[in-house]
Amino acid sequence: MGHAVMKLRRILLFNTLGIVLLISWGLPHVMLWTTLDDDIFWFFNQFISPDHMRWSETLAILNMRVFDAIAFGIMGLLFALAVMRDPRPLRFWRWLGIGVTMLLTAGLLALFTTEGIRYGHPSPTAFFANARHLTDVVSTIATKDSAKNSFPGDHGLMLMVFAAFMLRFSDRRVGLLSMAFVVLLSAPRIMVGAHWFSDVYMGSLTIALIALPWVLCTPLASRCVKEIVRMAQRFRLPFA
Repeated sequence: MGHAVMKLRRILLFNTLGIVLLISWGLPHVMLWTTLDDDIFWFFNQFISPDHMRWSETLAILNMRVFDAIAFGIMGLLFALAVMRDPRPLRFWRWLGIGVTMLLTAGLLALFTTEGIRYGHPSPTAFFANARHLTDVVSTIATKDSAKNSFPGDHGLMLMVFAAFMLRFSDRRVGLLSMAFVVLLSAPRIMVGAHWFSDVYMGSLTIALIALPWVLCTPLASRCVKEIVRMAQRFRLPFA
């Protein structure tokens, strides 16, 4: 009973933080997010120019479509590291269950963000008429520097889903590495102006704080994982 109360408190804490984030962004007289968005965008945008060609080319590479595959590969390596560091028996099927549950959660949240959220806004480079566009400076690299609708940060949300599952099921080192990669892998989109800072650290984070605790701080995720392990044992599958 005490364990259940502790989990409920944790869920309510995370949900409250998410609601506070949403309220802080939605109140018209609060200029925190507008100031952060503008200052962060213009700070990085000033360096997108032929005078800073090396930096511009680096940003262009980091925002190529292929870099999404590299980010996915990094998550795959972290996932493999979590599996190898797990000393418990049946770790193959346990982590397969974790992966399947994580993908289902990410898919449902992606569906919610595309179909359930009616609000949207253009990225900074599409909003400001005088913004510098990376594609104008680096024309030899096919990169992404703007979006008609950048809210919420879908890329950042998927990274947060991965980090949350690692924090829940892996050891502390892999969990902390996963959190660090949320910042590192979402930063290029913000630095190039394809996303506002608030798209990720208000929009994506709010969704993560409200939705993920109901999956990870309740028996839901654990039961899904245990059911996959149980089925592997029942059918006498390899490594079971």
